[in-house]
Amino acid sequence: MPLLLPQHLERNAAKLSITPTKGDGPSFSNEPKSPTHEGESEAHQIFRSVPGHAPAHRRRANTLQPPLSPNEADSAAAEDIDTGDHEPLPGIIAPGATGVIYCTDRAFASGFTYDDPEWANFGQGAPEVGPIPGATEKPKVIDLESMGVGIHEYAPTTGVKELRQAVAHLYNLTYRQGKESQYTYENVCIVPGGRAGLSRVASVVGDVYAGYQIPEYTAYDQLLSVFRRLVPIPTALSEADGYRLNIQKLRKNVASMGLSVVFASNPRNPTGQAIEGEELEDLVKMGLEGVTIILDEFYSWYNLNAPGTEREGESLSAAKYIQDVNKDAVVLIDGLTKNWRCPGWRVCWVIGPKNLVSALSQSGSFLDGGASHPLQVAAIPLLEPSRVHQDKVALQKHFKMKRDYVLQRLEEMGLKVKVPPTYTFYIWVDLSDLPPPLNAGLIFMEALLKEKTIVVPGLFFDINPAHRRDLFKSPTHHFIRLSFGPPIEQLDKGLDGIARVLKTAREHMDEKGHVIDMGRNLARHTSKAGHHGMADGGTHKTT
Repeated sequence: MPLLLPQHLERNAAKLSITPTKGDGPSFSNEPKSPTHEGESEAHQIFRSVPGHAPAHRRRANTLQPPLSPNEADSAAAEDIDTGDHEPLPGIIAPGATGVIYCTDRAFASGFTYDDPEWANFGQGAPEVGPIPGATEKPKVIDLESMGVGIHEYAPTTGVKELRQAVAHLYNLTYRQGKESQYTYENVCIVPGGRAGLSRVASVVGDVYAGYQIPEYTAYDQLLSVFRRLVPIPTALSEADGYRLNIQKLRKNVASMGLSVVFASNPRNPTGQAIEGEELEDLVKMGLEGVTIILDEFYSWYNLNAPGTEREGESLSAAKYIQDVNKDAVVLIDGLTKNWRCPGWRVCWVIGPKNLVSALSQSGSFLDGGASHPLQVAAIPLLEPSRVHQDKVALQKHFKMKRDYVLQRLEEMGLKVKVPPTYTFYIWVDLSDLPPPLNAGLIFMEALLKEKTIVVPGLFFDINPAHRRDLFKSPTHHFIRLSFGPPIEQLDKGLDGIARVLKTAREHMDEKGHVIDMGRNLARHTSKAGHHGMADGGTHKTT
């Protein structure tokens, strides 16, 4: 079935000098060489056409919410463009797509399928799941019969007790040896995935100011929008600080803004940085000073500088610095998704004081109902400490090799990474030195789709729950996140695609250093059937 241009984009076509076609996609004949706001960029208008992506002033036009102030309406640069952001059903508001979902949707519109070996998915938010050198073998069979007939029942919303005990034991052995205060199963809540864990925690946050940092994990955008009791307060991480959390600045923000809760990922997605040692200890101490610290630690094993040093096999967690596991207001979220390389299992956990776990049990009863009973039981052997250590060492060596290889190739093609990652499997690439308009992450993404390569534009990590900013004013507009999670063969294909885009751009620069005709012939966004989510013919993976 051919992909069709949505009606509101058909209307926009005349305003943007777009010629819709019935073949491979509309021809963008008047793409400015150096767009300065959304109304001048087809790539940005396609983004705004997705339900949930309209500027805040447009989304409020058909609601009972008060209009934005003039300062909040900065994103009106494309005032004469119809975003098409209408309610899918009466009273229903689309939340908007996370970065990976949007980019995959655009890739589907360009012919991508998950089983097509010609495509490289640098947008992938999951590690490769196959065998890697030195790692233990993953389970191939789950024997339900040996688990008894009760395995077919619901599991408790806090999780299977034996798995909760295994998590507590692993944390005590890894991070809390010699400490009087130890975790028990009562400090652990099993949840069906990291998003479910974050959602359960956010749902029990009261009417308070909650701090977060940008750039940050894309799902935080929707998370901080849905739970309306908390008021999200952003701060920006800087290149000068290596895109790491500055504890001194955070303390000032807590005092001046009255923050009661701080959300943070450590190690950080998308920048690949982490705070450790005294800095992490100082952050944990804030949990004794009237602030609840909520830490996403999903990349805690990816210590990419550890191989070959005395730290080989070390992982990172704030659990090391907590004084009293039932009094310190520190909440940790992790699971099998990234470190164990089992994202499809959807078995994760939240660790914190006992009274928090009780509250999470209540929220889980109406939010998600709990994780899979059989997979919780099957996960218990994966947490055996000697097995965990072996897998940590193997993972660190393998992903360090991939990081170093990708960084080398990027530098060879003139795309030097200013702040290389020390953790995670992401590279935060600054495009600002590239010729316009290729220096905009969203346009760079569209250019790469023609080379069958997927990346995530940096603007998705500008956690902007009210969608107030014009996209060109985002501090992350000139970035992309590049994942080296996939196998090395796929990384090579993607790097070749980036090299071709850069080569073509350099061959088509005008006398002012701008790329000519960049952004033309973009694929249509969705089919009629898929306008409110999917492009024609694909099934999303949610990482």
